[in-house]
Amino acid sequence: MALQAFGRLSKPFFIVATAVFALVLLTGCQSGTSESESVAQSDTLRVLAYNIHHGEGMDEVIDLQRIADLINEVDPDLVALQEVDSVVTRTNGVDQAAEIGRLTNMQPIFGRFMAYQGGAYGMAVLSRLPVLESTNVRLPDGDEPRSVVSAVIDLPSGNALRFNGIHFYRSEQERYAQATALEAWLDDQETMPTMLAGDFNSYRGDSVMTHLEQGWYVVDKGEDENTFPSWEPDREIDYFMWQPSDAFSIIHQEMLDEPVISDHRPLIIDVVVHQSGDADH
Repeated sequence: MALQAFGRLSKPFFIVATAVFALVLLTGCQSGTSESESVAQSDTLRVLAYNIHHGEGMDEVIDLQRIADLINEVDPDLVALQEVDSVVTRTNGVDQAAEIGRLTNMQPIFGRFMAYQGGAYGMAVLSRLPVLESTNVRLPDGDEPRSVVSAVIDLPSGNALRFNGIHFYRSEQERYAQATALEAWLDDQETMPTMLAGDFNSYRGDSVMTHLEQGWYVVDKGEDENTFPSWEPDREIDYFMWQPSDAFSIIHQEMLDEPVISDHRPLIIDVVVHQSGDADH
């Protein structure tokens, strides 16, 4: 698995790029904000979103180690994983979130969708930063039950970020109901920069994405936008998005061409997190 071939920012380069970005922030800060305040209110993060297909690759091999190897190579601060099994028969009774957390030295948070084959099926968030609180937010059922793993992350500056792992499913009507239910829940939560990351199973221009684009900043991937299927991607269904629009600045983003480990491509984004007084969430 030669990830270096895809031009990913190394962590040392990421640090240098972040330092340059901080200088830009200092020289461009508003007249009412001091330089020290501008720096103190910013944090830098690398985020990975990846639908792991319950650990089973396109070669029909269940292999959590190679998923962990990819995560370790990317070296993210936060990860949103979709299609995760917990002590399920089809995946040999392994608690996948806990095992991937162990292999990556990250804190796992599993979100159960439903009981399945003696265990549970759902999704997970991994964090290298302290988690202040987490909630498995129940959404309206679609063809299968659904929820969102929502975690409040303690950033190095002492500020907080709400990070939400997404896996909407299945019909457009069901996904729309899930998206609006999540927004209603977020409306009742403490105001802070909020990111959604994962598999929305939705296309730009459908009712789900059209609605979300009205209230969320949806990251534009550029020409290389298709996320599924991994071996010959022809559609974009995985996204990063956030509120408020000025809560994050993008340093770098890309997708990896990894056609074997899962049926989705891994999404990576490096961002600066800003604390904004007029945040929506």
